[in-house]
Amino acid sequence: MPFMPAKEYKTEAKPIWCPGCGDFAVLAAMYNSFSELDIDPTKTVIVSGIGCSSRLPVFIKSYGFHTVHGRTLPVATGVKMANPELTVIVTGGDGDAFAIGGGHIPHAARRNVDITYIVMDNFIYGLTKGQTSPTTGSQSGLGHGFKLTTTSPHGQYEDPLNPMAMMLVYGASFVARGYSSKPKQLTQLYNAAIRHRGFSFIQVLSPCVVFNKTYDEIDAAIIPLEGQHDPTDFKAAMNLALDTQTEHLGIIYQNEKPTLDDRIESILAKSNPEKRAGDLKKIFASYK
Repeated sequence: MPFMPAKEYKTEAKPIWCPGCGDFAVLAAMYNSFSELDIDPTKTVIVSGIGCSSRLPVFIKSYGFHTVHGRTLPVATGVKMANPELTVIVTGGDGDAFAIGGGHIPHAARRNVDITYIVMDNFIYGLTKGQTSPTTGSQSGLGHGFKLTTTSPHGQYEDPLNPMAMMLVYGASFVARGYSSKPKQLTQLYNAAIRHRGFSFIQVLSPCVVFNKTYDEIDAAIIPLEGQHDPTDFKAAMNLALDTQTEHLGIIYQNEKPTLDDRIESILAKSNPEKRAGDLKKIFASYK
């Protein structure tokens, strides 16, 4: 029997996203994942930033930290290092992750912090009424000419970021892509990411129905990876990431390697606490 049925992970707070928002399915998949993994809410922390998707911790029974814009990963790293026994989940959108928070991603990835980072990517700034985000135009190869934003009335003039390629180059040990219209597969990706020891990144395609409704475009471009891809093959993973004409769904890359906590424990084991204490006594004595 699971620790709690999926419905028991719901709080009294009701989501206030727009009807049809992909984030509803993202949240539902998380309830199911927590139930299937027997997640203890008293030993779980969900950290989020600012944006529509960053409201998610309020709707789940666990500890939550709704931090400032773009600072989710430093906070989550601190939480995990302070108590490695906790399950730490980070949630946010493409603006929070790749704009103001973009400078923190390479360091969390290269350090292999044992946390799961779920980015709900709708390719737009939804909360602030439809401005261009760092990933605008990246979905299904739309690229330049994307005009449905208040900051690009004459067409998009910036190249969009490629989150999959970025995460691979930064050294993330688990990289996957899911889609809000496929909640069962999304639950499976959550399960795999949370079980994985290390930095797990999931880009969830989660369309904004008000400012960037791209369900039809994504539906036409998705290709499931189950049974067709070896996630341990880095070169193959990079080739998939660089294919911007399709949306490959599944685990793009997974590699087991020491976590940040493992490395720190290894350093502590090599040090000599008694010798350090003796050295400090000598230093203190020199000031007498």
